Amino acid sequence: MNVAVTKIRHLPLALVAIASFTVGGIGFSSITDRPTETVTSATPAPIETVSALGRLEPEGEVIQVFAPTSIEGARVETLKVTHGQQIRKGDVIAVLDTYARRLAALQEAQEQVSVAQAQLSQVEAGAKLGQIQAQARVVDRQQAELQTETRAQEAAIARLEAELQNAELEAERYQVLCTDGAVSASLRDSKQLIADTVRQQLNEAQVNLSRIQRSRQQQIFEAQATLDQIAEVRPVDVNVARSQVAAAQASVARAQAELDLAMVRSPQAGQVLKIHTRPGELVGDQGIISLGQTQQMIAVAEVYEVDLSHVRVGQPATVISKNNAFSDVLRGEVVEVGLEINKQDVLNTDPAAEFDARVVEVKVRLDEASSRQVAGLTNLSVQVSIDVN
Repeated sequence: MNVAVTKIRHLPLALVAIASFTVGGIGFSSITDRPTETVTSATPAPIETVSALGRLEPEGEVIQVFAPTSIEGARVETLKVTHGQQIRKGDVIAVLDTYARRLAALQEAQEQVSVAQAQLSQVEAGAKLGQIQAQARVVDRQQAELQTETRAQEAAIARLEAELQNAELEAERYQVLCTDGAVSASLRDSKQLIADTVRQQLNEAQVNLSRIQRSRQQQIFEAQATLDQIAEVRPVDVNVARSQVAAAQASVARAQAELDLAMVRSPQAGQVLKIHTRPGELVGDQGIISLGQTQQMIAVAEVYEVDLSHVRVGQPATVISKNNAFSDVLRGEVVEVGLEINKQDVLNTDPAAEFDARVVEVKVRLDEASSRQVAGLTNLSVQVSIDVN
């Protein structure tokens, strides 16, 4: 009996255990037999376009043309351009009030060059032709006088030599006659005196001939030296004259440079967008004119930095007006992506837009037809759409 009771008491526990195993098995089977569910995340659609606000500008940007910085307080005397005029590089934009004074200085410097060149020519040519010819005549006259006086003196010497010969023969003959007693001693002495006198005159004539030759030759030498000095062109004189010419030419170049500063020229070809300074006014902080190359316009789009990775050079783009300044859609191509991130300049009227946005300037070169259409709309606000797909 006791054994049977014990078996009956343990039966409910066994049933509970079996029931628990059965239920657990069914539960496990239900879990393992359920199909696996796959979790997938949503893929964003690819970006087709990047839109940005922008502005229209001439290619090369708008430049302000000023007077030379070396001219303080420059005042415009004459304005040579008009609003909207197309000008070429180097064209005169304005003439300053210093032009007349500097032009006079240039003309004076040019006159100094002419004077210096004339002096150089004079030095290179030597003395005046009239002076040379006059001095040459002096030399010729001195030579002629030498020849004339020499011949005359030589003739006088020849005559005296003949007289002396006759006088000596006469004195010798009377000496013989006196010795023979045919004539008196006084007569003999008179004949000897005549011979001595002629001899003395001959000696004096020969001395005079030597003096004439020395004197005239000295005069001829001096006259010839003067002629040579007049006709001589000294290298040192030529160098001095050439230096004076060079200095005068340098003054002309300096005066020309100063005159050029009185004329304000265009640094590039383009269109006069705005005139800031009128005749009679001082050149201010904005310069004389604003100049731009409007024959080729660009749109400067301010692309958000988060969109920058999608933008590439060469991508097509379209441009529309925000305020209906033009109705057509402009077309162009991205030609430059900026390298600097800045704050947005173009005002966004969307109240939901980010106030302190960080943007990069992207330049879109418009095609020829689009450039012609907006050539007169510099700085106009536009909407730019870049096809980045």
